Amino acid sequence: MAEEVVNAHAGGDEHSRRDFIHIAAGAAAVGGAALAAWPLIDQMSPAADTLALASIEFDLSKVTEGQQVVVKFRGKPLFVRYRTPKEIAEAKAADHADLKDPEPDSARVKAGHEQYLILIGSCTHLGCVPTFGAGEYGGWFCPCHGSQYDTSGRIRKGPAPKNLVVPDYTYLSATKVKVG
Repeated sequence: MAEEVVNAHAGGDEHSRRDFIHIAAGAAAVGGAALAAWPLIDQMSPAADTLALASIEFDLSKVTEGQQVVVKFRGKPLFVRYRTPKEIAEAKAADHADLKDPEPDSARVKAGHEQYLILIGSCTHLGCVPTFGAGEYGGWFCPCHGSQYDTSGRIRKGPAPKNLVVPDYTYLSATKVKVG
């Protein structure tokens, strides 16, 4: 009778170990399947830079003459510059200069609002952020590779192939714009 009790305990341990191995293997398989499926599920989500910032509204009354404000827009800096009359005159005078990417100043601003220049603040060469007022042309200078832009954001010198990008924007009122 003592042997039967020992064998019964041995059989009970065998089943509980086997059950544990089956449960552990099943859990590992479910975890592996979830890890394999995650990239497929995640790629269906919209890109982070287009979710909440697909369009923004900005109050231009926050910017004073000669000042530039930088706002984040779609993961990139957005330059909102209130140009001085001197900067506007320099930009218009350069309309006929030898430009890599010819574009008149009037095509880069909205009629009646020439003092406000709105640009994506990303160099068209390699995407660095240019600084204002450091170049030869009174506009932006990209410290990474030396691209220089004028007061209208047009490329004047350096490796950048295109002008700073003017995003789509509309005036909602005299002092409010919607970008995007």
